[in-house]
Amino acid sequence: MLLLGVAAAVVLAGACGAAQAADMPKNLVLNPDFASAGEGGLPAHWAPWTPVWTRASVTVRRTPGGLAVEAPTEPYAVGGIEQQLAGIRGGQAYAIQVDAETRAIPSPEQSVLVRLTWTKGKEPVHPAGMYVRGPKVAGGTAKFEDVLVAPAQADGAALSLEVKWPQGGAVLWKRASVGPTASPAPRKVKVGTVYLRPKDSTPEKNLGLWAAKVQEAGKLGLDIVCLSESITLIGTGRTMPQVAEPIPGPSTERLGAAARAGRLWVVAGLTERDGDRLYNTAVLLDREGRLAGKYRKIHLPREEWRQGITPGREYPVFKTDFGTIAIQICYDWFFPEPEAIFALRGAEILLAPTWGDTMADSGARAGGETVFRVRARDNGIYLVPSVYDGQSMIIDPMGRILASNKGRQGVFWAEIDLADRECLPWVGHWRSIGPRDRMPGTYGPLTETK
Repeated sequence: MLLLGVAAAVVLAGACGAAQAADMPKNLVLNPDFASAGEGGLPAHWAPWTPVWTRASVTVRRTPGGLAVEAPTEPYAVGGIEQQLAGIRGGQAYAIQVDAETRAIPSPEQSVLVRLTWTKGKEPVHPAGMYVRGPKVAGGTAKFEDVLVAPAQADGAALSLEVKWPQGGAVLWKRASVGPTASPAPRKVKVGTVYLRPKDSTPEKNLGLWAAKVQEAGKLGLDIVCLSESITLIGTGRTMPQVAEPIPGPSTERLGAAARAGRLWVVAGLTERDGDRLYNTAVLLDREGRLAGKYRKIHLPREEWRQGITPGREYPVFKTDFGTIAIQICYDWFFPEPEAIFALRGAEILLAPTWGDTMADSGARAGGETVFRVRARDNGIYLVPSVYDGQSMIIDPMGRILASNKGRQGVFWAEIDLADRECLPWVGHWRSIGPRDRMPGTYGPLTETK
């Protein structure tokens, strides 16, 4: 099982690329290392940015090593410097690289920011712009690297180097570069979910039914498919202890054979026996049918803890050959924290074996369908529940339902692009913004016990 704390970098796909880049300058940024002096001791071609409340301003000054930004007496100071870039072509991909040094900055991700805003006639195409990925910090050096594609209507851009709440620390901006590059490839993934509710069955018959759905998913060319919760229990009249088994064990072997035949990843809910303890567990099987990881359900309803099920304690994420995923199980979705943790740890897709429910809203009450959509939207992730009550669905980071069984039985799927970074109308790309604007230092009450 491979656990990741940070998602691999992804880029936004777009049109055009190398053919256009050949006749364009390598760096559209003027005075990229801040060496040439301008007015007021600032670097030429750069303009300062200050807050409306000027008492909350950082100090910006040119030094032999670059551009120093600091606010030794105001921990919540903000400000920076920006440059308008000419020569932008709509549809062209641009590589952005910015280097800086940080000193005593408690949270570089929150405090040291690079933003690119596409413009048309010097007006923003989107008011929030796009954060450039980074910083990757090592030994005080902070690097920002990204590839963004200019919207078709763009004819310019604004590059902004920003410092927010340095908390007594300082930043030295050293060099900035924006130049044309080849368009990045999309990251297409075929994701599936299953709706199947066996009745008057046995654990063995259930396994055969679910294995058949895995085989069907393989014939559809899917990369991953999500099965439901407790697949050897549903419809059998048994208890969880009666169907519990080791992991790996007979069920993972049977499902693994189907995964191997279909050359796809599989997520499936089982009841795990580990020594004297039982867990509600979901397994991840790779394209070879091998056990690649497992998640033990953490939030347990009374129906489970009264049977003696032990809660899990870890929120793992798993690296696959197409991206980074995580798994949650049923009652977990009643709590917002799991999805937030998975997203912060880099999960791009969250697979959710679920007994129930994803029912639509009823009597002005938000049903499970709405809650799942909100969880996806809140964290900028794809969410894939497979349920017994309601609809098995694939939900995108905007909360849209891309696929749903709509009362039918079978395998349902959608092709998604993990490189896409769609922006909310005013806020921007939430997956980039949300983690930076979190205030974890205020969240102590969430971990207090009574």
